[in-house]
Amino acid sequence: MLEFFNMGGYAFYVWTSYACALVLLGGIVLWSARSYRSVRISAIRRAQQHRRKK
Repeated sequence: MLEFFNMGGYAFYVWTSYACALVLLGGIVLWSARSYRSVRISAIRRAQQHRRKK
């Protein structure tokens, strides 16, 4: 098991790469959630304004 975590002497580079990938993917998920929320709120407001005009 220790051999797996050591990655043949390249552990620092491998685990740093995994960490960077996780941080970037987490950022993408958060950014997507914020964008979705913003678009959803905008669509709801537009629909409410459209209903008021009728």
